[in-house]
Amino acid sequence: MAGLSLYRKYRSQSFGALVGQDHVVRSIRNAITSERIAHAFLFTGPRGTGKTSMARLLAKALCCENGPSPDFRDDDPIVQAITDGACVDVFEIDAASESGVEKVRENIIETVEYLPMMCRYKVFIIDEVHDLSSRAFDALLKTIEEPPAHVIFILATTEYNKVPPTIRSRCQRYEFHRATIQNLVDVLERVLEAEGAEAEPRAITAIARMADGGYRDALTLLEQAMITAEGKITLELVYDQLGLVPEQLVDDLLTSVKERSVPRILEILDEVARRGRDPRSLLESLMYRLADLTRAGYQVGQPGFEDGTREAALHDLAVRLGAETILRLRGSFAEAHRLIRDISLPRLWLESEILRLAGDPTPAKVEATVHAESPARVKPPVRGTPPTETAPVAKLEVSAAEPAPPVVAPPVAEPEPMVPATGGPEDMMAHAARLWARTYQSLNTNGQMKFAQAAVLKADEVSIVIGMPRTIYQWMQGRPGAEEHLAKSFQTATGDLRKLEFQPVTRADLGSTQQDAVELPVEGEDLHRLVTEQMTPRDP
Repeated sequence: MAGLSLYRKYRSQSFGALVGQDHVVRSIRNAITSERIAHAFLFTGPRGTGKTSMARLLAKALCCENGPSPDFRDDDPIVQAITDGACVDVFEIDAASESGVEKVRENIIETVEYLPMMCRYKVFIIDEVHDLSSRAFDALLKTIEEPPAHVIFILATTEYNKVPPTIRSRCQRYEFHRATIQNLVDVLERVLEAEGAEAEPRAITAIARMADGGYRDALTLLEQAMITAEGKITLELVYDQLGLVPEQLVDDLLTSVKERSVPRILEILDEVARRGRDPRSLLESLMYRLADLTRAGYQVGQPGFEDGTREAALHDLAVRLGAETILRLRGSFAEAHRLIRDISLPRLWLESEILRLAGDPTPAKVEATVHAESPARVKPPVRGTPPTETAPVAKLEVSAAEPAPPVVAPPVAEPEPMVPATGGPEDMMAHAARLWARTYQSLNTNGQMKFAQAAVLKADEVSIVIGMPRTIYQWMQGRPGAEEHLAKSFQTATGDLRKLEFQPVTRADLGSTQQDAVELPVEGEDLHRLVTEQMTPRDP
């Protein structure tokens, strides 16, 4: 005999055991207690969030012997019959398989006229009601609008927009929410304890994340892991079971794309293929990781779940990648995930797409790489350094049969990187000063005039401290949102996610860090004022 699945074995059997839907439980309990029970309910929400379980609990509360009561007893014979699926007055209909109008007439319309045999109500639970045909909805409409007093309809759907407005308007709607990661972790730990199994905390968290807010999905994944594991459930086992790529490999791949390290990218892709992961799984892993990095980079925590160590590591990686890179890769991988289903060679196509995202290396780098093993060749000049007259020039003899060497365009200046080449304090300060200069130049004329004397005082891997005259600092303090606006301008102009802090200092303190004066364009009233000051004669 087949065993009972975990999601069926641990289905909620009371209102108190239904996790994560407190708003629905509270409303249903109040309706039953006050005896204001609707004749039709519509439960909507994602899959695996407890809609069918709530429908059965509502049927138990309405039909129990001493009811209607939200606090029914488990040993009540009617409650037990509903739990076992043997109650003759509670009908569970799957609209996906019985969507035709004839089925609706046979199973519902012709049945509602008869009184219940053993319960107080006849309860019709129609799951996935959006799958009913338009003619079936039309046939059901009048019955749902004015059913007999002994009939209760409970409709459940994952696609609310597909239910006709004529049906929606005749039902009380209850919206079911996705579970938080913490809710799922709590449920998984409780089931593991009841089953006598063990799992690493990181493995439980990984299952909770992959369940996408669904309790049923989480318990199904856990059951599969329990069957596969020979002992304790590990994180590596969960990744193998789900067909996903480990986070460390994903992080290495993202970092390599940022650094344009083509050899490392190819090594990682070969390792992913060796582990048996298909290209779609790799794209899904990348998209999940980039979503987490986006939240961490902008310091938006995961609702209902706090893991300080993980958030710190994610924020550090987000800072190293930069906001611009993260958002660019998210859009590119989402588009690749849409297109890959129509690709005949998905592995090779995805490899070329990732290499394209990394960017083509410069001609100088390619030439240096190709000729690294040929000492007889003269090395090309360092990027950005013009050749001098005293530098030795190699004479290339080209025969008539050989094609002329290609003409290489002069290198284009690269933008300032988001992370300095070395980690020394002096390099960090110089790098932060360049980023602040870029931010300063992106401001409008008034902003540049206002912050002309501001400069970087301190910089590390977490924050950058900007010093400014006390009058400007007090001006910012008196305007709510000014600091936040300047910090957003910094992130937009540089892509750097480090925290920007402001500090009042004296002009003497700014002397060693003061930037060169910038010639500002002046127009409008400012131009008129400056011209008037210059042309007005002064007293001797």
